[in-house]
Order: sequence, then structure tokens, then C-alpha cells
Amino acid sequence: MAILEVKNVGKRFGGLQALGDVNLSVAENSVHAIIGPNGAGKSTLLNCLVGKLIPDTGSVMFDGQSVLGRKPYEINQMGISRVFQTPEIFGDLTVLENMLIPCFAKRDGAFRMHAIEGIDNEKDILGKAEHMLEEMKLIDKREMNAASMSRGDKRRLEIAMCLAQDPRLLLLDEPTAGMARADTNNTIDLLKQIKEERDITIAIIEHDMHVVFSLAERITVLAQGTPLVEDTPDNIKGHPKVREAYLGETQDAA
Repeated sequence: MAILEVKNVGKRFGGLQALGDVNLSVAENSVHAIIGPNGAGKSTLLNCLVGKLIPDTGSVMFDGQSVLGRKPYEINQMGISRVFQTPEIFGDLTVLENMLIPCFAKRDGAFRMHAIEGIDNEKDILGKAEHMLEEMKLIDKREMNAASMSRGDKRRLEIAMCLAQDPRLLLLDEPTAGMARADTNNTIDLLKQIKEERDITIAIIEHDMHVVFSLAERITVLAQGTPLVEDTPDNIKGHPKVREAYLGETQDAA
């Protein structure tokens, strides 16, 4: 069963066709990767999914409801959380203070306690934050200034902040960009753990094929704003259309 359905989505920026008739179906409780060369339209598509952009044509449905025309925080409240390419944390706050933020949500112009099951007072909020840091192996760094952490730990904190809101769909935009290989492998292990332990769907945009083939159950390949292939990782490897998009090799040349 699909939790996310993208149908005939198109987006132009002036004379540039960033997306052209994109169709995408992400199965519930799966890991789905979206890959493609630079300029393929991956980030534009992701921005359409989270309300930062409104497509010119087509529809985007999450669990049977349209996300189009909704503000990003409304889409977040629907159960979609996004991890940005550059970690979005508050560098002037401590790790624990960052972790406390997802326990509150902006609703009707005011900040109120986020509706997290079982949390109804400040003590419970603190306990939830510390539990998430423990789960992400960041509890020993809770008093550290967030700006001083490694990129890998910043990413781990940002993922923890997303998970504290109990999302059903986690969107990851280049989650290992700029990381050393050790941090990349730790992030892969973390995402595998999240997938095993939670009722969650993950959609990932990533250039690192090691990350993609380590995590994805299904892969969509974009080129020039149009889907080329959607298949399993094993079938994507060596696919002539993928080789042409990435390497400029035609099927005959391959």
C-alpha cells in the first residue's frame, strides 16, 4: 500500500522545466531512494512534497490527503518530517535544548505542547528528550553547545528531533553530504536501526551510491526532471538508462 503518491507533477521556473510529468509511489514502511545527476529535479520534487514549492501541475497525496496548498508546519503535523542537506539545528543552544524544541509545535499562531502520546507535563517532556538522546547515543553530549558537534552528530541530533514528533514519513535530503566515511557508515547503521524499530517510511535523496544500495528497497532515477527508471536496487545496477544518465554511455556503448 502506498503512503505517498505523486501523480503527473510538473514544475517550471521561467523557461526551465525542473519537473515534467513525475509519477512516484512510495510504499508504506519501505525505504525509497530518489537518485539522479545534478540538476535532475530531486530537490525540486522534495520541496513540492513538504510545501516549500507548489507544483504547476499534478497532485501529491500523503495517506489519501493532498499536501498541496498546505504550509510546511501543517504538512509536518500530518506526519511528514524532513531532514535537510545541511543540518537544521540551533547552534547557540545545547544539545538537550535542541531536543526539547520538537515537544512544542506552532498552532494557531501560538506555541503549545506538541501532541506526543503520554506527555502531559514538563517533567515528561524532559524525560522524552533525554530518552531520544539516549537512543541516538547523544546523552553524554546533552550539555554541549550544538554548534561544536561533529557533522555526523549534528545529523544524528536533527534526525532525533524529527523522530520525537513521531512522523510516519521521514524525508532525507542528502543526509550524508560532507561526512567522513566513518560518519556515513554510522548514519547508515542509524537509519537501519530506525527502520527496524519504528513504524516509519523513509524516502531519501542521496548521491552516495554506497548509502543508496545499503538502505533502499526501491529506487527512482530522475534525469532532467523526468523519471527514467523505478526498480529494485539489484535491477538498477548497470541499467543502461541509468548508465546513460550518469556516465553519458548509450546502451550500445555499454
